[in-house]
Amino acid sequence: MGEPDLPGGVLALTILVEAYVDSIGSARSAEASGAGRLELCGPGDGGLTPSPQLLAVVMAHARVPVHVMVRPREGGFTYTADEFAQMERGVELAKGAGAAGVVFGILREEGALDVARMRALIALARPLRVACHRAFDRTPDADGALDTLLSLGVDLVLTSGHAPTATEGAATIARHVRRAGEQIVVLAGGTVRAENVAALVRETRVREVHARATDAGVIAALVQRLHDLS
Repeated sequence: MGEPDLPGGVLALTILVEAYVDSIGSARSAEASGAGRLELCGPGDGGLTPSPQLLAVVMAHARVPVHVMVRPREGGFTYTADEFAQMERGVELAKGAGAAGVVFGILREEGALDVARMRALIALARPLRVACHRAFDRTPDADGALDTLLSLGVDLVLTSGHAPTATEGAATIARHVRRAGEQIVVLAGGTVRAENVAALVRETRVREVHARATDAGVIAALVQRLHDLS
């Protein structure tokens, strides 16, 4: 006998909500609201590497897995040698703090993933889980970029389907889910809200979604909506 379906044919699987947090307050609120994982970032557009102090206090209080952003500055995703060295130190800091994973993405000037530098950071990060953030959505070839992440052994990829929002990129996200199979978790992010998450999950069959916990009530509403569907 098959598993019960959600409206529209989505299996009634537990959908994990990952919350973007950038303070101890947002981390505590997201966890209390039912987030299954935290993506810890320092303040800055798109999230930066958190300070050692912020990392330490969140790790001291978190009871769900914490993935730590490793991003040395705002702006694009091509980095100088000094910035790459900062990323290496960020990975080591996350490992030393007991994080469950790290989140990063590095591009070459032409926009493709920087395989050599990604591989080096992945090796440094292990045995932590490794996620690629939405630098992935800046690549010119979505399918090729996913194949690159698969070859590198990346564990998760955050994506809006190469579109401004996950809803707009749902068809591409669904293609990524099919292409990735069980090899990599496709994490749908980009204005994911309670009012659109059911349709998004139905169309894409993702098992994890990502939203900012810095907006009061977003995580609680998302979790409640997904609970209602189960």
